[in-house]
Amino acid sequence: MIVNVALTGAVPTKADNPNVPVTVAEIVDDVLACAEAGATAFHVHVRDDAGAPLHDRGRYEQVFGALRAKAPELVLCVTTSSRVGGQLALRMTGLDLEPECRPDLASLTIGSANFPTRPNVNPPDEMVLLLERMAERGIKPELEVFERGWVNTLHVLRDKGLIPDPPLVNILLGSMGSTPAFVGDLADIVDRLPATSEWAAAGIGMFQRPMVMAAAVMGGNVRTGLEDNPRGDRGGQGPWSNVDAVRFAVEAAHLAGRTVATPAETRARFGLARR
Repeated sequence: MIVNVALTGAVPTKADNPNVPVTVAEIVDDVLACAEAGATAFHVHVRDDAGAPLHDRGRYEQVFGALRAKAPELVLCVTTSSRVGGQLALRMTGLDLEPECRPDLASLTIGSANFPTRPNVNPPDEMVLLLERMAERGIKPELEVFERGWVNTLHVLRDKGLIPDPPLVNILLGSMGSTPAFVGDLADIVDRLPATSEWAAAGIGMFQRPMVMAAAVMGGNVRTGLEDNPRGDRGGQGPWSNVDAVRFAVEAAHLAGRTVATPAETRARFGLARR
């Protein structure tokens, strides 16, 4: 089972949880700590000096450059989120990094939906342009699915040659305005994916841990971390951290009788070059 960590996201702040990594140094240290705990893939956002999310080439290169130097085997994913910066040029920032800092993956939400406080907007033409730029840069898309209907979009984009095999899919359930986090809903979406897909399940907020357990039992991978569940706790033992989330996922894998993938195994399954 591959453990993918969404470290910071576009929304959580230290006011939500003091363990949210914000500075370049905090993000790098958190990635390395999560890797030590068993994670191999990392979904990265960066922040400005005030802690607000942004698309910034310099900060992306600082984070990815440091991680390439310290742990080159890890699988790194940059965001193209419209919630960070809605203009297409901004969304492409992380795709145009210098080759030595370039990520392996780039996230792409393949539909639009209303989230609790604002819409997540992803026009079809922009999705195509982002996928084309990823292909030009040798970056694989990591597809985010919040709704059943978005799987139809996945198939259409794949039929057009815009999504390479195996499709890498994160199924995120439980956000207000999108598919709820029930095991039946997860199974239905998984059944609709291309047969070659490498899929991971994620739950928003209180649904994170149930979805991690469901994915472990169902043979999927997991996406976990403070982006999706910033307020999770450890039963009164203090704020939840990304390392706590990884350790929970590893324990779920072991309880399901599965092993946790190494970086080399993750790269092989995702169709990425070895480092």
